Amino acid sequence: MGNGNSNNSKASLLKETLGDHDESVNCMALSDDMSMLVTGSEDATARMWSTHTPETECLGVLRGHSSYINAVAIMDTIVITGSADSTIRKWCMTTCECLFVYEGHSARIQRLIVTEDFIFSSSYDRTAKAWRLDTEGIREGMEETACIRTFKGHARGVYPIIFIPTEDFDLTDGATINPGDTLLTGSADHTARSWSCDTGGCLKIFKGHTGGITCMSTDASGKILYTGSADNSIRSWNIATGQIIKKMFGHTKMVLDMCFDHDKTYMYTASVDGNARSWMPEIGDEVRVFEGATRSVVFVHCKGNILFTGCGDGEIRAYDAKSGALRRTYPGHEGAVNCLAIVGDKVFSGSSDATMRVWDAKDISEELLVDEAPPPPPVLGDDITLGDSVSMINEQDEAMEEHIENLDDGPVGDEVIDEEADAQDKPEEEAEGKNEADDQPEQAEDKEEDSPEDMIEQEMASV
Repeated sequence: MGNGNSNNSKASLLKETLGDHDESVNCMALSDDMSMLVTGSEDATARMWSTHTPETECLGVLRGHSSYINAVAIMDTIVITGSADSTIRKWCMTTCECLFVYEGHSARIQRLIVTEDFIFSSSYDRTAKAWRLDTEGIREGMEETACIRTFKGHARGVYPIIFIPTEDFDLTDGATINPGDTLLTGSADHTARSWSCDTGGCLKIFKGHTGGITCMSTDASGKILYTGSADNSIRSWNIATGQIIKKMFGHTKMVLDMCFDHDKTYMYTASVDGNARSWMPEIGDEVRVFEGATRSVVFVHCKGNILFTGCGDGEIRAYDAKSGALRRTYPGHEGAVNCLAIVGDKVFSGSSDATMRVWDAKDISEELLVDEAPPPPPVLGDDITLGDSVSMINEQDEAMEEHIENLDDGPVGDEVIDEEADAQDKPEEEAEGKNEADDQPEQAEDKEEDSPEDMIEQEMASV
């Protein structure tokens, strides 16, 4: 346990420093009752933590992956982890036993969504997949039957994903998946796509961005898609028709993350330009700029009337979401803040400095809606992780890749280039007679010694 002081002279904001992980803490997920927090790390392990106890306790360690963990999710007493070793693992919370290994992706896992019946995953191998959550009936040697759909068509890695379930559909016909269910994917190929979960076919292609799709969200009804891009812009789309609705400009560098407030009136975005911004998405107007970060703002998280930002400068900042006034800073991390969760009057943060820290939010807790209503039908991958910033790669065209340079040589992870796109594209470029129609996936040659912040790529649009 550690103590820390904020720059607003309020002592003891830092309640605990937990250094159990050996390397960067990349992602987090909360159980539905918020009593358990799971962290995924660069050290290839996930850890389960108590959140309601006076002191945070590590309840178990999930070991088995051979490379870093990019995504974690929880469903009841099951933990799901996705790794750069190209596999997804299902774990029992009680015993910490690995119950099943999902194999089928050929490159690192980027995002996970878990429902009562299915796991949806996106990967650097250019595909997304749907898997059975219940694997008890799968016999040895038949593990591949756990994958029920492969969504193939993107030309480069797939990153953010959103699942839009069909409402009030009767499964009495024995269907394994609702015919109306839709999956949305965003890719470094500059496009987003919608897919039929029933057939696996592509429904619409959302074209218009000139950089990779780094983050996505939807309105409460699941009819409008919002995309943030490495081209510095945000766009809204009609999901049914694929037509663009609005273009939103204001950020001067790559957009890394987005979120909405509780009633989805305002949208908030984070960027490499060091600012967060709020928008009225229905009309496409920018409302406010949230300033103060000295490096990239890698994620935004809105809780009640407070907007939290995690930054490459190692600080968490809490703003009044409507006025933009800075309410609180949480300094202390020695690396980029990668993920954040809020439980009552506690803020849990994970960082590239290999620690998870617990902070006191009592002075602003009256403005945090602790008991919020269930989320709307669309389900976003990795809701409270660094999400679409850490391990988010904008894979450049060949000419652009030759000009990309590392804009930040500091210890934290903003504006850092992922060189994997170069390394994985070159064999394809050199292969004579290769037909693009074959759509061969890029092979994962992930550098396991690289931390996830080394995966953030800066779009050099001006080059």
